[in-house]
Amino acid sequence: MEKRIQLPLTEELAKTLKAGDTVLLTGYIYTSRDAGHKRMCETLAKGEPLPFDPTDATIYYVGPTPAKPGQVIGSAGPTTSGRMDAYAPTMMSVGARGMIGKGARLPEVIEAMKKYSGVYFGAIGGAGALLAKQIKSSELVAYEDLGAEALRKLYVEDMPLVVIIDCEGNNLYEFGPANYLAQKGE
Repeated sequence: MEKRIQLPLTEELAKTLKAGDTVLLTGYIYTSRDAGHKRMCETLAKGEPLPFDPTDATIYYVGPTPAKPGQVIGSAGPTTSGRMDAYAPTMMSVGARGMIGKGARLPEVIEAMKKYSGVYFGAIGGAGALLAKQIKSSELVAYEDLGAEALRKLYVEDMPLVVIIDCEGNNLYEFGPANYLAQKGE
C-alpha cells in the first residue's frame, strides 16, 4: 500500500506504517553515516547536546556527492545501514525514530525499533541521482570536517521509500522472499 508521509515521524505516525508499505516521504530529514554517528554518540556519552533536535527525526544514511552548479545536492544514494548498527539504538534512545538506508539490520537494532517505535525505510541503491531530485534544499548542520559524512538537514518531497522493518519488528527481508515464492507456487 502506498502512503504519503509528512514528517516529523511521530510515534503515532510510525505505528501506522507496516513492513512492505511503499511511501512518498516529505519533510525535513538529516544525513549521517558512520563517522557522524560515532561523533554524535561520543557527544551524548559526554552528556553534551547534539547539534540538532533528534526528537521524531529521520536520518538518511547517505554521503552525498558535491552539488554541481545549479543543483541542490549531488548524487544521494543510500549507504549500507549495517555500518550504523552500533549507533542506531543510542540515537533512537534520544528520540530519533526513522532511518533510511539499504541492507539488513542487526537484531539489537530491531529490538530498539520495537522499544522506541522506530521505522527502517529502504531506499533504492544505485539510484542516487534520481533520489537527489527529490531533495529540494540542503543545509550543513555540523561536522563539516567529515566532508560527505557531515551532518546535513535536507528537505525532501515525495522521496520514494519502502518500509523494510516496522515498529513491531516485522521485516520485509524475512517475509518478502517467502511471500514471493508462495505466489510463484514454490
